[in-house]
Amino acid sequence: NTRSNIYVLIDEAHRTTGGDLGNFLMAGLPNATFIGFTGTPVDKTAYGRGTFKTFGCEDDKGYLHKYSIADSIEDGTTLPLYYQLAPNEMLVPHETLDKEFLSLAEAEGVADIEELNKILERAVNLKNFLKGKERIRKVAEFVAKHYRENVEPLGYKAFLVGVDREACAHYKHALDQFLPPEYSEVVYTGNNNDSALLKEFHLDPKKERQIRKSFGKLDQQPKILIVTEKLLTGFDAPVLYAMYLDKPMRDHTLLQAIARVNRPYENEAQEMVKPHGFVLDFVGIFDKLEKALAFDSDEVNAIVKDLKLLKVLFQHKMEQIAPEYLGLIEQNFNDKDVDNLIEHFREPERRKAFFKEYKEIEMLYEIISPDAFLRPYIDPYSTLSSIYDIVRKAYTKTVLVDRDFQRKTNELVRKHIGAAMEDPLEEKVELNVETINAIKRKRSGDATKVINLIKTIRKIADDESDDPFLIVLAERSRAIQEQFENRQISTAEALETLLAELERDERRKQEQAEKGLDALEYFVLCKLTDAAIPHPELVSKEVRESFRAMPNWRRSDNQLRELRKRVTFAIFREADDMDKVTEMVDELFRLIEQVRGI
Repeated sequence: NTRSNIYVLIDEAHRTTGGDLGNFLMAGLPNATFIGFTGTPVDKTAYGRGTFKTFGCEDDKGYLHKYSIADSIEDGTTLPLYYQLAPNEMLVPHETLDKEFLSLAEAEGVADIEELNKILERAVNLKNFLKGKERIRKVAEFVAKHYRENVEPLGYKAFLVGVDREACAHYKHALDQFLPPEYSEVVYTGNNNDSALLKEFHLDPKKERQIRKSFGKLDQQPKILIVTEKLLTGFDAPVLYAMYLDKPMRDHTLLQAIARVNRPYENEAQEMVKPHGFVLDFVGIFDKLEKALAFDSDEVNAIVKDLKLLKVLFQHKMEQIAPEYLGLIEQNFNDKDVDNLIEHFREPERRKAFFKEYKEIEMLYEIISPDAFLRPYIDPYSTLSSIYDIVRKAYTKTVLVDRDFQRKTNELVRKHIGAAMEDPLEEKVELNVETINAIKRKRSGDATKVINLIKTIRKIADDESDDPFLIVLAERSRAIQEQFENRQISTAEALETLLAELERDERRKQEQAEKGLDALEYFVLCKLTDAAIPHPELVSKEVRESFRAMPNWRRSDNQLRELRKRVTFAIFREADDMDKVTEMVDELFRLIEQVRGI
């Protein structure tokens, strides 16, 4: 058909037209417009099969439209990739890798795993090296140690990619010597004529589905999947962070495989945000990246980066950013240092900037550690972590104890500072005259006193009180804290105001005891008195009785409606301004609903 108004849309364009289908299709439609869709165009392949040769256009780079890896990272749909080469003794010798794989013309532009496997079957020396018994044991030991020290503390999971199914089986046996057996599972396609070794890890479909499902969950085993072909394409598990690569790959197959680890993952409950994907290369592919990726090599080189760059970034942050905060500590975290920290970080925006910088430094430390490179930074990093700990405890209402720090940082802080440093912000005491006088006498600075008072008031109001007056006191303390943090009042003024509020509450307790009233009845009495409602004692008793008559008002909408009606009319009988009464009842219930036990 020689018509020119025919448009052919071709998916997977990097391989669909590479064989006879492409020849017949283009010969049959010589004047048609062909539009190819692909995530991995190939531009340096053998025998003229390059994607750009088939689907070229006016654009000097051959694209009609392009959404790059960099674009997807900027949009947050994928993450950057970092790699690290394994120790030299575990890497494939350069000559063997180059001769039997990277320099083979037929290996250029390899489009799928099956095609890759056929090429590797002929790479006899390469496979013999990869599957050497002693090497597999060393790699397995290295993987186990790396996973335990670098990946598991972050909470994520990993792939171990073997060169073929037999290598996967051997890796499972070797890995079980260094990790609990339940940590890993082998997933590959079984055949009827497989050897006894391969049949040992055959999975029925139900078992395989369960393994896939469990792998995608943080709190379930396995933590490592050993694969060679299956799951390297089309399997998305955002908790997958690391790939231990022991299979030569290139071009489309390499990018498809490493893309398993660059899926974003966030878990708010665990305070986890996956920083990037990571590949530990036991082959040496990433040492020859310009040969291994025959498409958009410049861009891929800009996105797939050596883990050494993270060390450079950590060094920059510790030497250029951290000193600003480290300079706040002058006397090894004594009371004066703590007070200066609380004073310095009063403004929410200043704290936010510090928390952001610290969390970035902490994540870099967690990824890099353990490493001798970190040795000169241990002490300043420990100090920085302790500064974060004090400021976070001072200004964060709810502290998630299990996730205060990432695991390795938590161990470091405890070892270097935690045991020796008293935490002045954990003093939760009863509010009474003795407490007020003790606070006045305490040697700690005024800023520390302000924060301790606010947190103590909130703690008692939130967790222990059935007293509506304390709810009001907590609201007043929040208002004072907001003024304090925004520097609308001085530290001395904030402390003076808080102490005055506590002294006033102490007088209230004495007056309430003298009248012999419970907290609710006296609270209502005070509200009625402040609003100049006639006969406040009688009304407050009636309100108290109304609550006793409706014990399930919190759980029953009917009782709540009846209770509000009774309280409203009890007040309205003494004050005929319904708008004023309604406003008062709304405020009463807003406060009382926060009090347990009423």
